[in-house]
Amino acid sequence: MQQYIAPQFEDKPLALELQKRNQMTMSFDRMPFLQLNLILNKNMKQSTVPSSRFDVLVIGGGLAGQTAALNLAETKSVLLVCKKDLITSASSRAQGGISAVFMEPDSHEKHLEDTLIAGDRLNDIEASRFIIENSRQAVDWLIERGVPFTKKDGTYHLTREGGHSERRILHVDDLTGKAVQDTLSAQIQRHPHITVLEHHTAVELLLAEDDARACAGALLIDREGSQKEILADFTVLATGGAGQIFLHATAPCASTGDGIALAWNIGCRVANLEFLQFHPTCMYYPQGEPFLITEAVRGEGGLLRLPNGHRFMPDYDPRAELAPRDIVARAIYTEMKKHGIPAVHLDFSHRPPAFIRDHFPNIYRQCLERGIDITRAPIPVTPASHYTCGGVVTDVHGRTDIARLYCVGEAACTGFHGANRLASNSLLECVVVSQAAAKDILKQPHTTPVRAHVPQTHPLRCLTQQERNAIALAKGELRRLMWDYVGIVRDFASLEAASRRIRLLDEETTQLYARTLPETELIELRNLLTTAKLVVRCAQSRQESRGCHFNLDCPHTNPDPVPTILTPTQPCVETRHSSQELQCC
Repeated sequence: MQQYIAPQFEDKPLALELQKRNQMTMSFDRMPFLQLNLILNKNMKQSTVPSSRFDVLVIGGGLAGQTAALNLAETKSVLLVCKKDLITSASSRAQGGISAVFMEPDSHEKHLEDTLIAGDRLNDIEASRFIIENSRQAVDWLIERGVPFTKKDGTYHLTREGGHSERRILHVDDLTGKAVQDTLSAQIQRHPHITVLEHHTAVELLLAEDDARACAGALLIDREGSQKEILADFTVLATGGAGQIFLHATAPCASTGDGIALAWNIGCRVANLEFLQFHPTCMYYPQGEPFLITEAVRGEGGLLRLPNGHRFMPDYDPRAELAPRDIVARAIYTEMKKHGIPAVHLDFSHRPPAFIRDHFPNIYRQCLERGIDITRAPIPVTPASHYTCGGVVTDVHGRTDIARLYCVGEAACTGFHGANRLASNSLLECVVVSQAAAKDILKQPHTTPVRAHVPQTHPLRCLTQQERNAIALAKGELRRLMWDYVGIVRDFASLEAASRRIRLLDEETTQLYARTLPETELIELRNLLTTAKLVVRCAQSRQESRGCHFNLDCPHTNPDPVPTILTPTQPCVETRHSSQELQCC
């Protein structure tokens, strides 16, 4: 099979290049961002914040955000805001692929049943059916866009991953996310109706001046702390998950729960945040950055063994290495604790070397660079935080409790993943729901441009270096706390201990935020703490173990699965979920 080779991108600021091309009113005004240190008093907040208006503001540059932008931009002016750069996201790290019913004997019903089993029956069945039934058109859209899915003998090569009963995973070698992101990013760069703003963080969402239940855009800051108001008729949150609340994570450093916190603060409900998926097989490499080993390795015959060679997964589940992720992650965790070892072994060496190099060239290369030839030796692996199954409550069109505000991708909770995500269903949800959100926005009647209510500013000072150091320490403490007390295995005592410490950290951060100018690191800490609080509250409210959530005090599973929904103290618009909702401030 021909290996995927990443394209080369032009080395130039994307926003600047696109602004030069755009001759429409959607382009940024020419006033540059104000620099804080050039204001008359460098320690005072700027009195005038420059603003720009777009039809649609998309916050997040991963697959969900890019899909929404491309589907909107034929008739709408779109601003795509990236926290880092355009090609850096959790989507770009996805190795396995995208699931779709592609050929017999597979069927929508089989895919749905696999999804429900992995989700421990907490899934919203209608939402799941909608996404699965649209899987083929989602893949076809990516193919039409030019994504070079791997072929074998002239047909698309379908692989199988844990929890799937059939081969239904389209992939690009073992770099699917990067290939998809590269393909769409190139088209985003060329599109005349899309402006890209890199290295900007959303501070808060803006409410409409005449409607406190409608979103009107967002306040952004750049790396220097300069602020920019973005006014938009519609806002789409595509900010990814909250993996960075844990010490060990496969998610990029930008995955700090931003969209979840932003939506909660503006009055949206969140759901099922106790279900944080831990990927079972992250390469254990204490000398450097963790490296994800895709489930496709186990799908193609990889075996989990102890250092003494014992294959232990059949002791835990009849599906062995092909059991859902939560089962495999807990089994590995249990064996590591039992034997006092930092990792177990993922052994692929019994497969032909040519097969390994052909099907997993990136993993082969990355492991070789770390001193392991996987055609001859096993890979040391450990679980790591990987995916946020819950999020902002939405329907399958991405609509939230707040008018004109949509949420798509990992930040959202459509109910598709239930209590645990089935492998390779995440990219599928990104495309299907983002397309549905774009269609819903496009069919909305044209209205007078929304005006934002902007809170009045008051003099604030810049953070001191000592405070910046304290922010970094607080982040580290939170991540260690969540890993130790709210990780793979929990109990009520550890959850309460975590809650108490998070409350203190949150109080300190709130006080600091109230008296200083916003900076990215401070915003991220605020969002991490908000999301961590919501995760703990959800975990405390669930009186059972289900899917990703395992509580030693409640090891049983209740017969009737019910989603956990947290509601802000502000009244929220009624949506489709039915459950016992918890009022939270």
